[in-house]
Amino acid sequence: MKRRSPINSVGTASARVVPMLAVVVIGFAWGRDLPVGPVVFIATLLAASILAAIHHADVLAHRMREPYGSLVRAVVVTVIEVAVIVSVTVASLPGTETLARDTVFAAVMIACNGILGLAVLFGACRTLTISFNADGAGASLAAVVTVAALALVLPAFIASPPAAQFSAAAIAFAAVATFVLYGLFVTLHSAGPRGHFLATTSASRPFASGERATPATTRQTLVSLVLLLLALVAVVGSANLVLPTLGRDVIAAGLPISIVGIATALLVLWSPAIAAVRAAQSNRIEKSLDIAFGSAMACIGLTVPAMAVASIWLPVPLRLGLGPMHIVLLGLTVLVMMLSIMPARATLPQGGVHLALLAAYLFLAFA
Repeated sequence: MKRRSPINSVGTASARVVPMLAVVVIGFAWGRDLPVGPVVFIATLLAASILAAIHHADVLAHRMREPYGSLVRAVVVTVIEVAVIVSVTVASLPGTETLARDTVFAAVMIACNGILGLAVLFGACRTLTISFNADGAGASLAAVVTVAALALVLPAFIASPPAAQFSAAAIAFAAVATFVLYGLFVTLHSAGPRGHFLATTSASRPFASGERATPATTRQTLVSLVLLLLALVAVVGSANLVLPTLGRDVIAAGLPISIVGIATALLVLWSPAIAAVRAAQSNRIEKSLDIAFGSAMACIGLTVPAMAVASIWLPVPLRLGLGPMHIVLLGLTVLVMMLSIMPARATLPQGGVHLALLAAYLFLAFA
């Protein structure tokens, strides 16, 4: 059987051309007043550069051993999210003080409802019920719930009235707590019992037919490393060029600035979502759960500390605490995740419930 590399698109035109094209365009556009057409074009390059950066990070991560591969992905996602958040925040637009919180929360909802829901849906589409090893998923679930509560819920109750400003001590506590918990999460996956993250039944196969993975060659890895750096430069540059303008247009249209954060979270989690679905279709639901919880932990555990440091010189205060509506949505998400994970089996309707929660979040965000 021919071994199919997961890096099939390493040499594709889009993966190679987009970062280089974006850097050239940024060089020509830097410091100029841009009309609508170039702004839309550079915004498109920004989205494409994010996808290219995530792709090349996956190439490097696949070549490296765990936990280094996961750390590479997490760092790349953090750089992208912080670049987007800072680019909009420095423009001092209305609502930007909560953009970091909204971006992180969007990532949590997409990972814990979107990725997990799709994994359960595709995994159970043939038999209506899937069974899996809940040991590793249960530990990951506890970590995600704790770090989300410390970073997004607790600050809502320790803000200083009347303007709900968070003290430096509260922000520092949330940043340190989330970073330490993320470190423990990575340690669990690298040094913990590997059997907790493996299937307990023979029904699960390590790879589906034709999906056996081969790492990238040394040449492919070096090419992806260079293109990854170019893609990150393109993300930072294009975000600074067009996001303040797009943010003003979003506000002028009567929409919340949090849409920028939601779009960013969707882009950075697009590749993990595809990987989780493919793993579920191959009866590797444990891998799908690991991807979902790992994505949520990476977005919280590194982005919150990074924004806490950046808030020192940002022109607007950093607000992390969720509002009542989002706390309810997070609580429902936690409850549904517990009902899906702890019995070590999930059904097709449970996947639909997760997706319904994500749809409710997106509807309320735009409404």
